[in-house]
Amino acid sequence: MMKIAILGATSQIARDLIVSFSAEADKKLHLFARRPDEVAKWLASAGLSGCYPVDDFAEFVGHEFDAVINFVGVGNPAQALAMGSSIFDITLRFDEMVLDYLKTHPACRYLFLSSGAAYGSSFNEPATRDTAATVAINNLAPHEWYGVAKLHAECRHRAHPELNIIDIRVFNYFSRTQDIDARFLITDILRAIRDKTVLKTSSDYIVRDFLHPSDFYSLVCVLLAAPPANAAVDCYSRAPIDKPALLAAMQKEFVLQYEITGNDAGVNATGGKSHYYSLNTRAADFGYQPSLTSLECILIEAKKIITPLVVG
Repeated sequence: MMKIAILGATSQIARDLIVSFSAEADKKLHLFARRPDEVAKWLASAGLSGCYPVDDFAEFVGHEFDAVINFVGVGNPAQALAMGSSIFDITLRFDEMVLDYLKTHPACRYLFLSSGAAYGSSFNEPATRDTAATVAINNLAPHEWYGVAKLHAECRHRAHPELNIIDIRVFNYFSRTQDIDARFLITDILRAIRDKTVLKTSSDYIVRDFLHPSDFYSLVCVLLAAPPANAAVDCYSRAPIDKPALLAAMQKEFVLQYEITGNDAGVNATGGKSHYYSLNTRAADFGYQPSLTSLECILIEAKKIITPLVVG
């Protein structure tokens, strides 16, 4: 039986992982959040009422865990902008809480949800194993704070090679639980389909790599089962997708209407990135093999989102 602490259990990606874990009898989860009541209500709505204990973060240190997965942070770009500089304090506070725990529980594994933004805001080409992080130290803009906070955390982790810490850099993640009101290109597309309106989008060429919940779950499982390590891995699907192909597929499958205009109305909380994905397959060294492409991920999950909306 593996005892796993989930920090930040209100996040979308954490909840998807909890649902995936619920099918495994040998994983015992303990959920922590700033709003435990909200997590308990969600568990009930997901048919998991009473399956897992839920506590405030203050209760974390009093337990024995084999692994800790830290999801604390934000996944919505508008929220990231609204948090401003507090993203530094929040990231540091909860990261240090886990690092202090590891000092007295050195056998515990720590998976930290990092971001592709840790590489910096320049993605004129995809990241590779040789890509260096770039920080505009003399002209740091607010949209770069999120990525720098993640980079700082990764630096702290590499400074403790004796501890079992793996940073998971998430680039783009998509599931049926996605908040359709969030400001991403994919959610703008979904709202246009729902409302039968014309999506207005720029001609900018971008490439994205959307990770499916099942592939994220697969990655987490291989990292928990692998020999202890102190490292960072990038998330990736079987294949990324560019904007023209995405628009064409959504038009074909869901009758999306779109118009190419001068500017995007979306929120670029971490800066505009033309090729925001990674060719760094370090995760394969741990046994990770993605099952789905970005397009397959989007079509599978979008159907689950759109069908109820259209019927309703």
